[in-house]
Amino acid sequence: MIRVNSLSKKFNNLLAVDQVSFEVKQGEILGFLGPNGAGKTTTMKMLTCFIPPSSGTAEICGYSILDDPLQVRNQIGYLPESAPSYDEMLVGEFLKFIAEIRGYSGMELKRRVGIVIEKTSLSEVENQMIDTLSKGFRQRTCLAQALLHDPPVLILDEPTDGLDPNQKHEVRSLIKDMSEERTILISTHILEEVDAVCTSAMIIANGRVVGYGTPDELLSQSLYRNSVTVSLKNENPRKLLDDFNQLDFVYSVEHVQDDREDLVTMRLYPKNKESISRKLEEYLYKKNVQLEQFTVERGRLDEVFRQLTTED
Repeated sequence: MIRVNSLSKKFNNLLAVDQVSFEVKQGEILGFLGPNGAGKTTTMKMLTCFIPPSSGTAEICGYSILDDPLQVRNQIGYLPESAPSYDEMLVGEFLKFIAEIRGYSGMELKRRVGIVIEKTSLSEVENQMIDTLSKGFRQRTCLAQALLHDPPVLILDEPTDGLDPNQKHEVRSLIKDMSEERTILISTHILEEVDAVCTSAMIIANGRVVGYGTPDELLSQSLYRNSVTVSLKNENPRKLLDDFNQLDFVYSVEHVQDDREDLVTMRLYPKNKESISRKLEEYLYKKNVQLEQFTVERGRLDEVFRQLTTED
């Protein structure tokens, strides 16, 4: 549905996007991650034919952004950063205006506006001026305009930026629901978004792709992958550290700061990041210790993100 091949963009002496290539298949939600200024928004502007690339190309549903820009725009629903709209318009009035620009009129216009209002839960603010909306409703209003022509591809630039936790949950739920019928590309710097909605993720830094894979594949690069944190009651910290270091399936052991005086907490890192939870459970059972906590980590995306975006 989206195929990008060696896409680059240069502004004078600044290379904002450098040879970016990736694909997104039907039904996938690709999280496009990176620090501020990494080139995410520039890439999206090229994919939506807002600005031309300096080199490389991309296809949306088989249409080239260079040769068929109008056809590309017909295939895309675009939510730009900061959800731009007309503050002096009512929500319903704005959506009708966008539908007219898209070429709809009469009953078809009313039908399409009604569908997106229902889908994005905007009925309670349909007759409210956009200038008076909360950020969450503004975001939904701009998302509604992107859905009016029922596009097969959605490109969403920071769709939950600045929203409160409830608003983020609502927008993420809506995105997941829409992915059943569409291919979605989401730009974000909020790492929790990847686990919450994305089927795969790509990390970009200084205009270049530095990481790509499913959330679990990215987490597998974490130092904390399959590490186990245990809290034991009334144990000698030094002896416990020595005992754990003797285990043949443990690579290293870290003494973690304890919240309670009667607890000793250790984090055990496995060899080759392999799962050690079963072996450790058996060991602790044989030792007959008083176990208060036993937590296995999948990995930490923030650590992987920092590693990939700060390396030369």
